[in-house]
Amino acid sequence: MRPFFIIVFLLFFFLSCSTVKESSTFKSISISKKEFTTLQSQDWYQKDFLEDTIPGISLEKWYRLNKKKIKDKNVIIAVIDTQIDLKHEDLQGIIWSNLKEIPNNGIDDDQNGYIDDINGWSFTGTKSGSYVVWNRYEYVRIVQEWGKLFRDKTETQIASKDLWKFKEYQRALKAFEEKNKYYRRWFKSLNYKAKLYPLAKDTLKYFFPKENYTYEQLDSLYKKYKNNDKEFWQRRDDDDKDLGALIGSMIANIDMHQSTLEKLRDQQTQLDSIVNKNLNLSYNERLSIGDNPNILEKGYGNNKISNTIEGVRTIQDHNTMVSGIIAANRKNNIGIKGITDVKIMPLNISPSGDEHDKDIAMAVRYAVDNGAKIINMSFGKEFSMHKDWVSDAFKYAEEHNVLLVHSAGNDSEDLDKVIHYPNDQNYEGIRGICNNFINVGSTTKNLGEKLVSDYSNYGKENVDLFAPGEDIYTTGAGNIYKIDSGTSFSAPMVSGTAAIIWSYYPNLTAKEVKQIIMDSGTAYSIDVILPGTEDKKVPFSELSKSGKVLNVYNAMQLAEKVSKKKK
Repeated sequence: MRPFFIIVFLLFFFLSCSTVKESSTFKSISISKKEFTTLQSQDWYQKDFLEDTIPGISLEKWYRLNKKKIKDKNVIIAVIDTQIDLKHEDLQGIIWSNLKEIPNNGIDDDQNGYIDDINGWSFTGTKSGSYVVWNRYEYVRIVQEWGKLFRDKTETQIASKDLWKFKEYQRALKAFEEKNKYYRRWFKSLNYKAKLYPLAKDTLKYFFPKENYTYEQLDSLYKKYKNNDKEFWQRRDDDDKDLGALIGSMIANIDMHQSTLEKLRDQQTQLDSIVNKNLNLSYNERLSIGDNPNILEKGYGNNKISNTIEGVRTIQDHNTMVSGIIAANRKNNIGIKGITDVKIMPLNISPSGDEHDKDIAMAVRYAVDNGAKIINMSFGKEFSMHKDWVSDAFKYAEEHNVLLVHSAGNDSEDLDKVIHYPNDQNYEGIRGICNNFINVGSTTKNLGEKLVSDYSNYGKENVDLFAPGEDIYTTGAGNIYKIDSGTSFSAPMVSGTAAIIWSYYPNLTAKEVKQIIMDSGTAYSIDVILPGTEDKKVPFSELSKSGKVLNVYNAMQLAEKVSKKKK
């Protein structure tokens, strides 16, 4: 277990007997270590700092102290994501059902544009009943599509109305050329290492018959033979091999966590798909779907949201993990306890690669039209071909009082300087196209300089708040439980909290719920290491708009206060 740092001197607390404050603020004077038990490592994010000295979201505290009765038991959260494992033991009873649809009769009974959409919809479903596994990256699609308009042209030749698109094409072309070169070189190197592996493994048996060598032993052997291995090969009656190179290749494999041939070949398969599908200008992932990617339309795809293809079971992992964080059964005494008791509406749009803007927009509209109150979007990309489609869908959600919760991304970047999609910005990069979009960064269980996850994106204007996202124990495809990290797991913390708020205070608007969540967070007045740097420290308050970490207990106190004012 990793060491955990806690603040031991608190300058003031967030609650008093007579008032409800919007947030708690903690300041650090000295720091001490804390070791986690196995159980604490699994549910640390649900803890309360004051009670448990763990920087969680105060969920357990709220459940323990809450005396109010739920007013709305029918809150639905749409999870726009990958396929999902519907058979997972801890997801039983929490999946949304479309009661207006008669199962498997081949008829659109509720006339919503989707046939037999019993539990959701797969917008990447194919006509054959399967689903798309690989998408191209968005910059590849831009180069392929917009290259017809802009290839070999200069900015002076472009009409003003097309200037933004031209600049995006230039940016996409640069990204494509860099990534294509990088991955092809890596793929070639990996193929060479896979070819060398059996010979290197056999050669090392001469020195280590039990194959129990360590990295340090290999390194020492490499230094000995890298320039003078002729004598060894003469003893082996094979003088056309480079012993130093073979040992070096095995060291490189260990460095890259490819210590077995199976792992090497797994990565070969992944890189082959990246090179020949994700980065292939000629690859068309929409052929098997059969839709027109240039128009918005209902009904394409299929209703198979939990479809297993041999060898790619992990494609279901992401949605399964996200949905488990939100709503894993709290009463079955197995696995984990989700944030709240709600219904999950699974909507598939995320193969390996970048999502299509068409699928994002249509999934948002489906969620709104079919009763979702919150939409969780734990995905992102660097480019957007049809930003207007997505922006219009976000505005549509706002008009219907639906909250959009998005993960900030895992690139250690300042989103005030680098644009990621989807977002609530206009074409000039200024936020404000809607007021129902909340962007979430990731924190750790290490209160101190490492409070913010080193991979998390941040931004004083474009990240709204942080929530736990590192070392999160949750449900996984194949009826397992696992620990994983990413802002993908911070977003569902916020989605679940929004659902709790609406369950008790249904009169609030999406804009109000967003503001309540931001205002009620815990404000740690400490300096943290800026993501993407080794040791540069900045005030935690400067990394998001609210400067806070999600706090369920505080949010519910503030929600009650705001709700009463509206009556």
